[in-house]
Amino acid sequence: RPPPPPPPPPPPVSNSDNTHALPRPPPPPPVSNSDNIHALPRPPPPPVFNSEKTHVLPRPPPPPPPPPMQNSNQNTVARPPRPPPPPPPMQHSNQNTVARVSPPIPPTPPPAPTIHASPTPPPPPAPTTRQSPGNSATKISPPTPPRIPSSSASLPPPTGPPPLPIGKKLPIRSTPKPVIPTIKLKPFYWLKLTKAVTGSGSIWDETPMSGGASKAPDINRAQLQICFTAVDPVRPVKKDPVKPKIVRLIDSKRAQNCEIMLSNVKVPLQDLMNSVLNLDESALDADKVENLIKFCPTTEEKSKLKAYDGDKNMLGKCELFFLEMMKVPRVEQKLRVFSFKIQFCSQISQLRDSLNVVNSTAEQIKNSEKLKRIMQTILAIGNALNQGTNRGNAVGFKLDSLPKLSETRSSHFHKNLMHYLCWILSEKTPEVLDFAEDLFSLEPATKIQPKFLADEMQAINKGLGNVVEELSSSEEDGSISSNFNEIVKEFLRYAEAEVRSLASFFSEVGRNVDSLIRYFGEDPAKYHFEKVVSTLLDFVRLFNRAHEENRKQVEAEAKKNAEKEKTKTK
Repeated sequence: RPPPPPPPPPPPVSNSDNTHALPRPPPPPPVSNSDNIHALPRPPPPPVFNSEKTHVLPRPPPPPPPPPMQNSNQNTVARPPRPPPPPPPMQHSNQNTVARVSPPIPPTPPPAPTIHASPTPPPPPAPTTRQSPGNSATKISPPTPPRIPSSSASLPPPTGPPPLPIGKKLPIRSTPKPVIPTIKLKPFYWLKLTKAVTGSGSIWDETPMSGGASKAPDINRAQLQICFTAVDPVRPVKKDPVKPKIVRLIDSKRAQNCEIMLSNVKVPLQDLMNSVLNLDESALDADKVENLIKFCPTTEEKSKLKAYDGDKNMLGKCELFFLEMMKVPRVEQKLRVFSFKIQFCSQISQLRDSLNVVNSTAEQIKNSEKLKRIMQTILAIGNALNQGTNRGNAVGFKLDSLPKLSETRSSHFHKNLMHYLCWILSEKTPEVLDFAEDLFSLEPATKIQPKFLADEMQAINKGLGNVVEELSSSEEDGSISSNFNEIVKEFLRYAEAEVRSLASFFSEVGRNVDSLIRYFGEDPAKYHFEKVVSTLLDFVRLFNRAHEENRKQVEAEAKKNAEKEKTKTK
């Protein structure tokens, strides 16, 4: 297919009579990249023909072009030939500007600029004629409006409907915007439809938002604001009552700890001392009474409280508590009597139980015939091993020698002297192998120390003496201690009898313990009860273990011999 013919060249420019070709309207310059964008300039007026120079006849000016660009040749004028058919767009050279004249078709101006408002262009002048050299007039048609070039090539002419007159805007179908009330209204908590189903006969097809005819009346927003204004109700401001400043006479840390203690007592201050004077164990237990003793006012604190002559209602809770305690004569002594009374029964019971364990253990050890025969067997084995030495011919041995039975190893079979003792007893006197059953109190006795029992007994005697002393002093207090005195007297009759009985039993147990220590040839002043029972308990455990190992060995040998007999018979 042959290529299309090239466009006709532009008419030559004659230099003799200074006549130029009709120029094509200059292309609009590219938009400047500068940030300073000014208003579009008024289009230049069309040139006028005269007798000496031929210029381009005026034509209707195009709409205002984009911001101007710099052109190299602005004064180039072309001779007006008859307009040829419009050639394809051509690029301008840097020196000469070649123009095309389009056929007389109404131009399609570019869209109106929106950067800055431009002044209204003047009305287009009437078409003029120029006098040609042959005295013939040539009518010049308006040129085609310039195209907006890009950085590299010209763009095709714009398409679309003709633009509106400059200064007018296209009418836009307005959508009513939601009215934001200036006054906050009470909300209507409905279930909102964000997307109504239209076109299906829905009740919401015609609404103000969809542009349909609404049957709802206009809402008087002023009246709505009056009726449903979301105004917070005015509530009376409650003023916190001004708390009076508390007067502190006691050290702040001690007062704080005292108030914490009182919060756990759960007894009003005015009733607290009555509970103490009545020795009421239902209101105060041993722990609470001990805490009250810790917070008895000192002599210095009593002096500060006595010197205070202000309003007592202004004092802190600790100070008020101290004042209540100061009303009771010798309140600390009475609290100690109260504490002793509460704990007396439990102390007596625990001490008696411990003494019973010690006493029964001493009796069991001394009365065990099986233990005695085992000790005699050990003595015989030891004399046999030590015969001919200075360790031989012993009449007895100390309890500390019992653990050495397991330390004396045998020459064969990985056995020791404890295994040999169990084997001898199982062969000669098997009835004594269960001697541990006679010593059933041995293990509980190892948890008791007679020294602590003596201290406990001494504390009970001292506490009882304090009760007797306080009772004697309280008889002079008058009516405030009358009820206290009656309760203490009744308690003393019971407590003194219990203490006398317990003291007698304690002495008896002490004598039995000394007798037990001498039973093994030890000195009671040097050897203690806990040492005796712990040594015997270790011996019982080692003896039972060795006896069990011997029994398993005998069973294994018997089984082995039985297998040998079966093999021989086969």
